[in-house]
Amino acid sequence: MKILIALLVFSVIVLFHELGHFLLAKRNGIAVTEFSLGMGPRLLSTEKGGTRYSLKLFPIGGSCMMVGEDEDDDSERSFNNASVWARISVVAAGPIFNFILAFVFAMIITSVVGYDPARVLQVTEGSPAAQAGLKEGDIIKEFQGRHISIGRDLDSYMTLHGLKDEEISLTYERDGKKHDIQFQANSESRYMLGFTYLSEGIPEITQVMLNSAMTKAGVMPGDIIREINGTAVADSQEIQAYLQEHPLDGTEITLGIERDGKVETISAIPQMTKHVDSGFIYNIYREKTNFLGVMKYSAVEVRYWVSTTVESLMMLIKGQFSVNDLSGPVGIIDVIGDSYEEAKSEGAMMVWMQMLYWAILLSANLGVMNLLPIPALDGGRLVFLLIESVRKKRLNPNVEGMIHFAGFVLLMMLMVFVMFNDFRRL
Repeated sequence: MKILIALLVFSVIVLFHELGHFLLAKRNGIAVTEFSLGMGPRLLSTEKGGTRYSLKLFPIGGSCMMVGEDEDDDSERSFNNASVWARISVVAAGPIFNFILAFVFAMIITSVVGYDPARVLQVTEGSPAAQAGLKEGDIIKEFQGRHISIGRDLDSYMTLHGLKDEEISLTYERDGKKHDIQFQANSESRYMLGFTYLSEGIPEITQVMLNSAMTKAGVMPGDIIREINGTAVADSQEIQAYLQEHPLDGTEITLGIERDGKVETISAIPQMTKHVDSGFIYNIYREKTNFLGVMKYSAVEVRYWVSTTVESLMMLIKGQFSVNDLSGPVGIIDVIGDSYEEAKSEGAMMVWMQMLYWAILLSANLGVMNLLPIPALDGGRLVFLLIESVRKKRLNPNVEGMIHFAGFVLLMMLMVFVMFNDFRRL
């Protein structure tokens, strides 16, 4: 069941992307030979208005095949015969429709469960943050030069970049007025596993630091700690008590990690790490808002995932992530399925919210990825079309076709590699 749900989420996103191409092609008088969901042999198909609508065997991907799109065809209703701006609109429509879909889903989630204001929940007494004037209830508006709209903006910064032993620049809002402060982050070196967990109740892991011992052990956010060195722990307070009595000293420890109702024992070696603390705890939980807030924070939600995707790509280019960290359709479907299983126990509403959350993430991600200037992707095609619009003359179609074909082959090779990694992780 979880695989079917995951495939449904994935299929809706791809279908809406291709629908963008399809509608703009029809609007510009371009003949569409086939509009399909899936890849491989046809399972079902019907023809209407000169277009074949197909459902194919492998429910991953889809296509909108237009006359003349990948061949030198100058017939009356071919893609090549349309004006350059008509072709640009057709190609750009796919990613744009992904952003529209993400916004619609974000509106549903924000209407039901709200947004996560970047509110300060607690300031460590006597810390530099407290001395600088930060108080509980303040709303973070800027952190280290980065604009903060929601708590996850701050959480994303902490996850991807972390804090260094440096001065923190922060802007907060209190009683409608903004205040700029600077203070030195707290820092100390000690053995750490590299994760955070809920401070009360079930010891669920909320964050796993990059390149930490827990990352190397395969631990992920959402996992629950059930044992430490064979000692059962029922809640976060028991973990804190155990670590106070048995502080980490670089010796390998074992942890019982629960995932999908199953407990697996893993080993991890604490690493000597300089722990840097901002001196305050911020909110990442959602609260309701009014109609205007729903509109605003739905757009913020889409912006958050678009910026997170772009930032992750930049870190991949810089070598801070590797290709081995990528996940393809198989890995994505597996993670969505796991998320569905975890949400089931909290009721149908939570399942719907969780699936919509994944749909927003994937739709925004697909929109960004397709706009990359890579041959065979929409972004690569847009590059050639924009060049054509400037020089008022189309580039050699044979050369363009060869470049797109080479890009397609490289993308398929990457897809196979990523899929192999997905199966290896499974």
